[in-house]
Amino acid sequence: MFGPARWFRFVVMSTVASPLPHPSAFGRLQCIDMLRAVASQLLVWHHLAFYGPLADVAYPLAPVLLDWLGDPARFVVQVFLVIGGFGTAQHLARLTAAGWRPFCREIVQRYRRIGIPYVAMLPVAIGANALAGRWMEHRSISAAPTLAQLVAHALFAQDLLRYEPLTAGIWYLAIDFQLFVLTLAVAMLARRWTQVDGAARPARALALTQSLLAVPAVLSLFWFNRDPAFDCWAFYYLGSYFLGMLVHWFIAGGLRGPALCGYLGLAIAAVAVDWRPRLLVAVATAVVILVAAQRERLRTWPMGRLLGSLGIDYLGRISFSLFLIHFPVCLVVSGWLSQWPLTPGQALAGMVAAWGASLLLAIVFHHMVERPCWRRPACGSPTASAG
Repeated sequence: MFGPARWFRFVVMSTVASPLPHPSAFGRLQCIDMLRAVASQLLVWHHLAFYGPLADVAYPLAPVLLDWLGDPARFVVQVFLVIGGFGTAQHLARLTAAGWRPFCREIVQRYRRIGIPYVAMLPVAIGANALAGRWMEHRSISAAPTLAQLVAHALFAQDLLRYEPLTAGIWYLAIDFQLFVLTLAVAMLARRWTQVDGAARPARALALTQSLLAVPAVLSLFWFNRDPAFDCWAFYYLGSYFLGMLVHWFIAGGLRGPALCGYLGLAIAAVAVDWRPRLLVAVATAVVILVAAQRERLRTWPMGRLLGSLGIDYLGRISFSLFLIHFPVCLVVSGWLSQWPLTPGQALAGMVAAWGASLLLAIVFHHMVERPCWRRPACGSPTASAG
């Protein structure tokens, strides 16, 4: 029988022992869709359990489950970080030019892809806060925003400028944008620095990019990520994001197995130095992607009949819209139901109703707002597929 340590070593070493297919050969990656779908659903339920007020009434029915949803379930953000790094590495591989103009163009495209749907969601969040505030007084309701607060939100700077967020979870979009800008800048500088007589040297540029990012990523694991004072800056999360990039580079043949294993070992060592289960979630996410790639099932795994009938792949596709819209919807449903005294069963039914309404409106938002932003080639959103 394998113990946990031997099992982990067996999985990783068997994965890095043989060549893996390039992810771009698969088109859309169902494994990534599955991970995003599961993580986004857990995120909705985490917010329902953490913010209440329905969860407070329903608590006697499932105290253990609601305690788990209210705290450890928040670690699913690590899944998005690893997938985000994976998708960014995939996008960087398609870059054909380096310079100030290409850099600005990539930033504009990135903002078009995630910023426009996000800005479109802000009036919905403001309206939801105002409406819910008529029915209840609760810590999850934000005050009416000032103009400066709105501008800060539109620029992904609300946490840096210490403004109250208008809805839950949007801190992640700001962090994802920072991480993308940071890695894009490093990749383009590496491309420029490795040019010879104007000719690009992709292999050298990739190696330099990996080296330049490895240092702050390791510092993130052992320093930045241990200090909550850094949690509004990209460096706090770079350790997990860089892990996703390493996974893509390895699968694409741009990184050797020992380097990947070494970084995985550092991530586990960082957990031993300072107990942070969130980093273990990041490592587990990376291993799942590696195992799927080893079995040549990144495109198809685990889409069996059951998961296919549940629409897991579609839930993955709408995960960004769900991420944006779910909290305003849950806030309105919770506020409306709070007008009456509820039994625990009724409160639990209200949570299910809020979840269902979030899914329905996420579908509408996805097709009416998010998808039109795909018309021009752009990099993926933080919860978009890496395929």
